[in-house]
Amino acid sequence: MQRTFIVEADGGSRGNPGPAGYGAVVIDSETGETLAEAAEYLGTATNNVAEYRGLVAGLRAAHALDPEAEIRVRMDSKLVVEQMSGRWKIKHPDMQPLAATAKAVFPPDRVTYEWIPRAQNKHADRLANEAMDAGAAGRQWEPGASRAALAAEVREPSGATATATATPPSGWAAPADLGAPTTFVLLRHGETALTPEKRFSGSGGSDPELSEAGRLQAREAAAALAVRGTVQAIVSSPLRRCRETAEVIAARLGLDVRIEDGLRETDFGAWEGLTFSEVRERYPEDLNAWLASAKAEPTGGGESFAAVARRVAQARDRLQARYAGKTVLLVTHVTPVKTLVRLALGAPPESLFRMELSAASLSAIAYYADGNASLRLLNDTSHLR
Repeated sequence: MQRTFIVEADGGSRGNPGPAGYGAVVIDSETGETLAEAAEYLGTATNNVAEYRGLVAGLRAAHALDPEAEIRVRMDSKLVVEQMSGRWKIKHPDMQPLAATAKAVFPPDRVTYEWIPRAQNKHADRLANEAMDAGAAGRQWEPGASRAALAAEVREPSGATATATATPPSGWAAPADLGAPTTFVLLRHGETALTPEKRFSGSGGSDPELSEAGRLQAREAAAALAVRGTVQAIVSSPLRRCRETAEVIAARLGLDVRIEDGLRETDFGAWEGLTFSEVRERYPEDLNAWLASAKAEPTGGGESFAAVARRVAQARDRLQARYAGKTVLLVTHVTPVKTLVRLALGAPPESLFRMELSAASLSAIAYYADGNASLRLLNDTSHLR
Protein backbone atom coordinates (compact mmCIF):
# COMPACT_ATOMS: atom_id res chain seq x y z
CA MET A 1 0.00 0.00 0.00
CA GLN A 2 1.40 3.37 -1.02
CA ARG A 3 2.05 5.70 1.89
CA THR A 4 1.15 9.39 1.93
CA PHE A 5 3.32 11.92 3.74
CA ILE A 6 2.54 15.52 4.58
CA VAL A 7 5.55 17.81 4.26
CA GLU A 8 5.26 21.15 6.05
CA ALA A 9 8.08 23.62 5.45
CA ASP A 10 8.92 27.20 6.30
CA GLY A 11 11.81 29.61 6.15
CA GLY A 12 12.59 33.02 7.51
CA SER A 13 15.11 35.84 7.35
CA ARG A 14 15.67 38.42 10.07
CA GLY A 15 16.35 41.32 7.78
CA ASN A 16 15.43 39.98 4.31
CA PRO A 17 18.21 39.48 3.44
CA GLY A 18 19.66 38.73 6.83
CA PRO A 19 20.35 35.81 9.17
CA ALA A 20 18.13 33.06 7.77
CA GLY A 21 17.06 29.52 8.46
CA TYR A 22 14.51 26.91 7.47
CA GLY A 23 12.48 24.21 9.12
CA ALA A 24 10.62 21.20 7.73
CA VAL A 25 8.61 18.34 9.15
CA VAL A 26 7.35 15.07 7.64
CA ILE A 27 4.03 13.79 8.99
CA ASP A 28 2.21 10.50 8.46
CA SER A 29 -1.08 11.51 6.82
CA GLU A 30 -3.05 8.70 8.46
CA THR A 31 -1.85 8.90 12.05
CA GLY A 32 -0.64 12.52 12.26
CA GLU A 33 2.67 11.23 13.69
CA THR A 34 5.78 13.32 13.15
CA LEU A 35 8.23 11.09 11.27
CA ALA A 36 11.13 13.45 10.63
CA GLU A 37 12.29 16.99 11.31
CA ALA A 38 14.90 19.09 9.52
CA ALA A 39 16.23 22.58 10.14
CA GLU A 40 19.36 24.55 9.25
CA TYR A 41 20.87 27.97 9.76
CA LEU A 42 21.75 29.42 6.33
CA GLY A 43 23.75 32.53 7.16
CA THR A 44 22.61 35.56 5.17
CA ALA A 45 19.72 34.87 2.78
CA THR A 46 16.24 36.11 1.85
CA ASN A 47 12.90 34.79 3.08
CA ASN A 48 12.17 33.22 -0.30
CA VAL A 49 15.48 31.37 -0.51
CA ALA A 50 14.98 30.06 3.03
CA GLU A 51 11.46 28.86 2.20
CA TYR A 52 12.67 27.01 -0.89
CA ARG A 53 15.53 25.46 1.08
CA GLY A 54 12.99 24.28 3.66
CA LEU A 55 10.89 22.70 0.91
CA VAL A 56 13.88 20.84 -0.52
CA ALA A 57 14.90 19.59 2.94
CA GLY A 58 11.37 18.38 3.67
CA LEU A 59 11.08 16.54 0.37
CA ARG A 60 14.47 14.89 0.86
CA ALA A 61 13.53 13.80 4.38
CA ALA A 62 10.32 12.24 3.02
CA HIS A 63 12.25 10.53 0.22
CA ALA A 64 14.64 9.00 2.75
CA LEU A 65 11.66 7.47 4.57
CA ASP A 66 9.92 6.11 1.47
CA PRO A 67 10.92 7.06 -2.10
CA GLU A 68 7.61 5.66 -3.41
CA ALA A 69 5.36 7.77 -1.20
CA GLU A 70 2.75 10.30 -2.28
CA ILE A 71 3.57 13.78 -0.94
CA ARG A 72 1.27 16.60 0.13
CA VAL A 73 3.29 19.77 0.65
CA ARG A 74 1.72 22.41 2.92
CA MET A 75 3.38 25.83 3.18
CA ASP A 76 2.37 29.37 4.14
CA SER A 77 4.44 30.81 1.28
CA LYS A 78 2.01 31.68 -1.51
CA LEU A 79 5.00 32.35 -3.77
CA VAL A 80 6.51 28.87 -3.41
CA VAL A 81 3.16 27.07 -3.60
CA GLU A 82 2.04 28.91 -6.74
CA GLN A 83 5.42 28.59 -8.46
CA MET A 84 5.82 24.88 -7.67
CA SER A 85 2.22 24.25 -8.77
CA GLY A 86 3.07 25.81 -12.13
CA ARG A 87 0.62 28.69 -11.86
CA TRP A 88 3.28 31.39 -11.46
CA LYS A 89 6.48 31.78 -13.46
CA ILE A 90 9.80 31.51 -11.65
CA LYS A 91 11.71 34.57 -12.80
CA HIS A 92 14.21 35.21 -10.00
CA PRO A 93 17.62 33.57 -10.70
CA ASP A 94 18.00 32.54 -7.03
CA MET A 95 14.69 30.66 -7.12
CA GLN A 96 15.10 28.76 -10.39
CA PRO A 97 17.79 26.25 -9.32
CA LEU A 98 16.09 25.68 -5.96
CA ALA A 99 12.77 24.97 -7.66
CA ALA A 100 14.48 22.59 -10.09
CA THR A 101 16.10 20.76 -7.18
CA ALA A 102 12.74 20.44 -5.40
CA LYS A 103 11.06 19.08 -8.54
CA ALA A 104 13.73 16.41 -8.94
CA VAL A 105 13.24 14.76 -5.53
CA PHE A 106 9.92 13.05 -6.40
CA PRO A 107 8.11 12.61 -9.72
CA PRO A 108 5.89 15.70 -10.14
CA ASP A 109 2.71 13.62 -10.39
CA ARG A 110 3.25 12.35 -6.83
CA VAL A 111 3.55 15.80 -5.22
CA THR A 112 0.74 18.29 -4.59
CA TYR A 113 1.03 21.76 -3.07
CA GLU A 114 -1.37 23.50 -0.73
CA TRP A 115 -1.17 26.99 0.76
CA ILE A 116 -2.04 27.20 4.46
CA PRO A 117 -2.23 30.18 6.84
CA ARG A 118 0.86 30.80 8.94
CA ALA A 119 -1.08 29.83 12.07
CA GLN A 120 -1.37 26.29 10.66
CA ASN A 121 2.35 26.02 9.93
CA LYS A 122 3.62 26.50 13.46
CA HIS A 123 5.73 23.33 13.64
CA ALA A 124 7.90 24.23 10.64
CA ASP A 125 8.02 27.88 11.71
CA ARG A 126 9.27 26.85 15.15
CA LEU A 127 12.02 24.71 13.63
CA ALA A 128 13.12 27.56 11.35
CA ASN A 129 13.36 29.92 14.30
CA GLU A 130 15.24 27.31 16.36
CA ALA A 131 17.76 27.07 13.53
CA MET A 132 18.16 30.86 13.37
CA ASP A 133 18.52 31.06 17.16
CA ALA A 134 21.14 28.32 17.07
CA GLY A 135 23.07 30.12 14.33
CA ALA A 136 22.98 33.37 16.29
CA ALA A 137 24.43 31.50 19.28
CA GLY A 138 27.17 29.96 17.14
CA ARG A 139 25.68 26.47 17.37
CA GLN A 140 24.23 23.89 15.04
CA TRP A 141 20.54 23.10 15.25
CA GLU A 142 19.79 19.78 16.94
CA PRO A 143 16.46 17.89 16.87
CA GLY A 144 14.39 18.70 19.95
CA ALA A 145 16.55 21.67 20.94
CA SER A 146 14.78 24.26 23.02
CA ARG A 147 14.42 27.54 21.22
CA ALA A 148 14.21 29.40 24.49
CA ALA A 149 17.43 27.84 25.77
CA LEU A 150 19.27 28.75 22.61
CA ALA A 151 17.89 32.28 22.55
CA ALA A 152 19.12 32.83 26.10
CA GLU A 153 22.69 32.54 24.81
CA VAL A 154 22.29 35.35 22.30
CA ARG A 155 23.93 38.55 23.56
CA GLU A 156 23.00 42.01 22.33
CA PRO A 157 25.79 44.62 21.89
CA SER A 158 24.65 46.23 25.14
CA GLY A 159 25.25 42.97 26.98
CA ALA A 160 21.55 42.33 27.55
CA THR A 161 20.32 38.82 26.93
CA ALA A 162 17.77 38.40 24.15
CA THR A 163 14.78 36.22 25.03
CA ALA A 164 12.68 34.02 22.80
CA THR A 165 9.75 36.41 23.06
CA ALA A 166 11.92 39.24 21.69
CA THR A 167 12.83 37.24 18.58
CA PRO A 168 10.93 38.45 15.51
CA PRO A 169 8.83 35.67 13.95
CA SER A 170 9.72 34.22 10.57
CA GLY A 171 8.92 36.57 7.72
CA TRP A 172 8.20 39.64 9.85
CA ALA A 173 10.45 41.97 7.87
CA ALA A 174 9.43 43.83 4.71
CA PRO A 175 9.09 41.22 1.94
CA ALA A 176 10.88 41.31 -1.37
CA ASP A 177 9.10 43.00 -4.27
CA LEU A 178 6.39 40.43 -5.01
CA GLY A 179 4.18 42.67 -7.12
CA ALA A 180 0.85 44.27 -6.30
CA PRO A 181 -1.03 42.62 -3.43
CA THR A 182 -4.54 41.29 -3.76
CA THR A 183 -6.64 43.69 -1.70
CA PHE A 184 -10.04 42.83 -0.26
CA VAL A 185 -12.13 45.86 0.67
CA LEU A 186 -14.64 44.43 3.14
CA LEU A 187 -18.04 46.11 3.37
CA ARG A 188 -20.61 45.03 5.90
CA HIS A 189 -24.07 45.36 4.35
CA GLY A 190 -26.37 48.27 5.23
CA GLU A 191 -28.93 48.13 8.01
CA THR A 192 -32.04 45.96 7.99
CA ALA A 193 -34.98 46.26 10.37
CA LEU A 194 -33.18 43.78 12.67
CA THR A 195 -29.88 45.67 12.85
CA PRO A 196 -30.78 48.51 15.28
CA GLU A 197 -32.44 45.96 17.58
CA LYS A 198 -29.22 43.90 17.63
CA ARG A 199 -31.02 40.67 16.78
CA PHE A 200 -29.23 37.55 15.52
CA SER A 201 -29.59 37.66 11.75
CA GLY A 202 -27.73 34.93 9.94
CA SER A 203 -28.15 32.71 6.92
CA GLY A 204 -30.86 30.57 8.51
CA GLY A 205 -33.37 33.30 9.23
CA SER A 206 -35.81 35.46 7.31
CA ASP A 207 -33.23 36.94 4.89
CA PRO A 208 -34.38 40.54 5.49
CA GLU A 209 -34.10 43.34 2.96
CA LEU A 210 -32.35 46.63 3.54
CA SER A 211 -34.26 49.25 5.49
CA GLU A 212 -34.49 52.81 4.20
CA ALA A 213 -31.53 53.66 6.44
CA GLY A 214 -29.63 50.70 4.96
CA ARG A 215 -30.32 51.84 1.39
CA LEU A 216 -29.00 55.29 2.27
CA GLN A 217 -25.88 53.71 3.76
CA ALA A 218 -25.35 51.71 0.56
CA ARG A 219 -25.54 54.89 -1.52
CA GLU A 220 -23.08 56.66 0.78
CA ALA A 221 -20.66 53.73 0.57
CA ALA A 222 -21.02 53.75 -3.22
CA ALA A 223 -20.19 57.46 -3.37
CA ALA A 224 -17.09 57.00 -1.20
CA LEU A 225 -15.84 54.05 -3.24
CA ALA A 226 -16.43 55.94 -6.47
CA VAL A 227 -14.22 58.76 -5.21
CA ARG A 228 -11.45 56.31 -4.31
CA GLY A 229 -11.69 54.69 -7.73
CA THR A 230 -9.71 51.59 -6.80
CA VAL A 231 -12.32 48.80 -6.81
CA GLN A 232 -11.97 46.52 -9.84
CA ALA A 233 -14.53 43.82 -9.01
CA ILE A 234 -17.45 43.24 -6.64
CA VAL A 235 -18.28 39.97 -4.89
CA SER A 236 -21.28 39.53 -2.61
CA SER A 237 -22.77 37.12 -0.13
CA PRO A 238 -25.89 35.49 -1.59
CA LEU A 239 -28.12 36.93 1.16
CA ARG A 240 -30.55 39.67 0.14
CA ARG A 241 -29.18 42.51 2.29
CA CYS A 242 -25.71 42.04 0.81
CA ARG A 243 -26.92 41.69 -2.77
CA GLU A 244 -28.97 44.88 -2.44
CA THR A 245 -25.98 46.74 -1.01
CA ALA A 246 -23.68 45.39 -3.71
CA GLU A 247 -26.09 46.25 -6.53
CA VAL A 248 -26.27 49.90 -5.45
CA ILE A 249 -22.47 50.12 -5.51
CA ALA A 250 -22.15 48.17 -8.76
CA ALA A 251 -24.53 50.57 -10.49
CA ARG A 252 -22.43 53.52 -9.31
CA LEU A 253 -19.10 51.94 -10.31
CA GLY A 254 -20.25 50.32 -13.56
CA LEU A 255 -19.32 46.81 -12.43
CA ASP A 256 -21.08 43.45 -12.20
CA VAL A 257 -21.74 41.57 -8.96
CA ARG A 258 -20.42 38.05 -8.51
CA ILE A 259 -21.97 35.85 -5.79
CA GLU A 260 -19.78 33.82 -3.42
CA ASP A 261 -21.67 31.47 -1.11
CA GLY A 262 -18.72 31.24 1.28
CA LEU A 263 -19.31 34.88 2.28
CA ARG A 264 -22.76 34.24 3.78
CA GLU A 265 -23.38 34.94 7.45
CA THR A 266 -23.32 32.29 10.18
CA ASP A 267 -26.44 30.15 10.53
CA PHE A 268 -27.57 30.96 14.08
CA GLY A 269 -30.10 28.12 14.27
CA ALA A 270 -32.89 28.65 16.80
CA TRP A 271 -31.38 32.00 17.79
CA GLU A 272 -32.31 33.66 14.50
CA GLY A 273 -34.32 36.81 15.12
CA LEU A 274 -33.67 36.85 18.87
CA THR A 275 -31.71 39.38 20.91
CA PHE A 276 -28.73 38.33 23.00
CA SER A 277 -30.84 38.75 26.15
CA GLU A 278 -33.59 36.53 24.75
CA VAL A 279 -31.07 33.83 23.89
CA ARG A 280 -29.55 34.13 27.36
CA GLU A 281 -33.00 33.63 28.88
CA ARG A 282 -34.11 30.71 26.68
CA TYR A 283 -30.86 28.84 26.01
CA PRO A 284 -28.38 29.78 28.77
CA GLU A 285 -26.27 26.61 28.66
CA ASP A 286 -25.99 26.61 24.87
CA LEU A 287 -25.05 30.30 24.86
CA ASN A 288 -22.34 29.80 27.49
CA ALA A 289 -20.87 26.93 25.49
CA TRP A 290 -20.94 29.04 22.32
CA LEU A 291 -19.15 31.91 24.03
CA ALA A 292 -16.52 29.54 25.40
CA SER A 293 -15.64 27.51 22.32
CA ALA A 294 -15.40 28.19 18.59
CA LYS A 295 -16.52 24.60 18.01
CA ALA A 296 -19.86 25.02 19.81
CA GLU A 297 -22.97 25.40 17.64
CA PRO A 298 -25.98 27.62 18.32
CA THR A 299 -29.10 25.79 19.46
CA GLY A 300 -30.94 23.86 16.78
CA GLY A 301 -28.08 22.92 14.48
CA GLY A 302 -26.58 26.31 13.67
CA GLU A 303 -22.98 26.82 12.52
CA SER A 304 -20.01 26.95 14.85
CA PHE A 305 -17.45 29.70 14.37
CA ALA A 306 -14.92 26.97 13.48
CA ALA A 307 -17.14 25.81 10.61
CA VAL A 308 -17.62 29.39 9.43
CA ALA A 309 -13.86 29.97 9.54
CA ARG A 310 -13.25 26.94 7.29
CA ARG A 311 -15.66 28.05 4.58
CA VAL A 312 -14.59 31.70 4.78
CA ALA A 313 -10.93 30.68 4.41
CA GLN A 314 -11.82 28.54 1.40
CA ALA A 315 -13.72 31.44 -0.15
CA ARG A 316 -10.78 33.75 0.55
CA ASP A 317 -8.39 31.40 -1.23
CA ARG A 318 -10.70 31.03 -4.23
CA LEU A 319 -11.07 34.79 -4.54
CA GLN A 320 -7.34 35.41 -4.12
CA ALA A 321 -6.65 33.01 -6.98
CA ARG A 322 -9.35 34.54 -9.19
CA TYR A 323 -8.45 38.19 -8.52
CA ALA A 324 -4.69 38.03 -7.97
CA GLY A 325 -3.17 41.51 -7.80
CA LYS A 326 -6.55 43.29 -7.94
CA THR A 327 -8.65 45.31 -5.50
CA VAL A 328 -11.97 43.58 -4.86
CA LEU A 329 -14.97 44.75 -2.86
CA LEU A 330 -16.46 41.94 -0.76
CA VAL A 331 -19.96 42.76 0.46
CA THR A 332 -20.61 40.47 3.38
CA HIS A 333 -21.56 40.22 7.07
CA VAL A 334 -20.20 40.68 10.57
CA THR A 335 -18.81 37.18 11.12
CA PRO A 336 -17.09 36.75 7.72
CA VAL A 337 -15.43 40.19 7.99
CA LYS A 338 -14.25 39.54 11.54
CA THR A 339 -13.07 36.07 10.53
CA LEU A 340 -11.00 37.40 7.62
CA VAL A 341 -9.45 39.97 9.95
CA ARG A 342 -8.76 37.33 12.61
CA LEU A 343 -7.09 35.00 10.12
CA ALA A 344 -4.99 37.81 8.66
CA LEU A 345 -3.74 38.73 12.13
CA GLY A 346 -3.30 35.13 13.31
CA ALA A 347 -5.56 36.01 16.25
CA PRO A 348 -7.43 33.41 18.35
CA PRO A 349 -11.16 32.72 17.82
CA GLU A 350 -12.15 34.68 20.94
CA SER A 351 -10.98 37.85 19.18
CA LEU A 352 -14.28 37.75 17.25
CA PHE A 353 -16.00 39.02 20.39
CA ARG A 354 -13.53 41.91 20.73
CA MET A 355 -14.09 43.70 17.44
CA GLU A 356 -16.71 46.32 16.70
CA LEU A 357 -18.16 46.23 13.19
CA SER A 358 -20.84 48.79 12.31
CA ALA A 359 -23.40 48.50 9.53
CA ALA A 360 -21.98 49.67 6.18
CA SER A 361 -18.46 49.95 7.65
CA LEU A 362 -15.37 49.44 5.51
CA SER A 363 -12.32 47.33 6.36
CA ALA A 364 -9.43 46.26 4.13
CA ILE A 365 -6.82 43.50 3.99
CA ALA A 366 -3.91 43.21 1.56
CA TYR A 367 -2.62 39.72 0.69
CA TYR A 368 0.91 39.32 -0.68
CA ALA A 369 2.38 36.66 -2.94
CA ASP A 370 4.50 35.17 -0.15
CA GLY A 371 1.43 34.43 1.99
CA ASN A 372 1.71 37.46 4.26
CA ALA A 373 -1.38 39.57 4.97
CA SER A 374 -1.67 43.15 6.18
CA LEU A 375 -4.74 44.67 7.85
CA ARG A 376 -5.08 48.14 6.31
CA LEU A 377 -8.42 49.35 7.70
CA LEU A 378 -11.02 48.27 10.24
CA ASN A 379 -14.60 49.50 10.82
CA ASP A 380 -14.25 52.79 8.94
CA THR A 381 -17.58 54.67 8.97
CA SER A 382 -16.28 58.09 7.92
CA HIS A 383 -18.27 57.87 4.66
CA LEU A 384 -21.61 57.68 6.50
CA ARG A 385 -22.93 61.21 6.80
